[in-house]
Amino acid sequence: MALVFWEDPVLQPEAENVLDFWFADLGSKGQVTADCSRLWFGKDEAVDRELADRFGHTVEAVGTGDLDAWAATALGRLALVLVCDQLPRNIYRDMPRAFAFDSRALRLAKAGIERGEDLSLGIAQRAFFYLPFEHAEDMAMQDLSVKLFAKLKEDGGDIHEKATASFLDYAEQHRVIIARFGRFPHRNRILGRDSTPEEVDFLRQPGSSF
Repeated sequence: MALVFWEDPVLQPEAENVLDFWFADLGSKGQVTADCSRLWFGKDEAVDRELADRFGHTVEAVGTGDLDAWAATALGRLALVLVCDQLPRNIYRDMPRAFAFDSRALRLAKAGIERGEDLSLGIAQRAFFYLPFEHAEDMAMQDLSVKLFAKLKEDGGDIHEKATASFLDYAEQHRVIIARFGRFPHRNRILGRDSTPEEVDFLRQPGSSF
């Protein structure tokens, strides 16, 4: 069941704003809705602009260390993971900076899992705690991603079955790509990397990009 963010007495106000925005469309029992999916995984210029207007300064504050205090609690750490892993993908869509904070997001998520903080969160919130592993161009992190999402599916039960099955499926798809190429070919153009002939052929196929 989703947590009520403002029950955390030390949650920073801006962290609360991030969480409230990102999870506003969850169902009454914390389940993922169609509106959630459109916000999280759709490609909408209006949403990208809104996120840039509301949280662009927050993303940039990551590099200054101004947000480090957020990681004092599980919810604060989740908000910081979102700021590093998800928001840049909207705000800087199709630009190298979309991935500039990935390593920070991964470090935050790893530290939180080592502390067991992920297990104090709702199912949907846990999914975003795990996405930095899915986004990593690293095989060990991909293996861990699939393991984490498999456990999420197990823990989610029937009420979250559709969402957790989808999260696990995408984790497995990401792992297959890293196992094959060692990187995500769809990032090559954005990051100025040369694609191999095999990658070029792969990118012509449906489902090759996320």
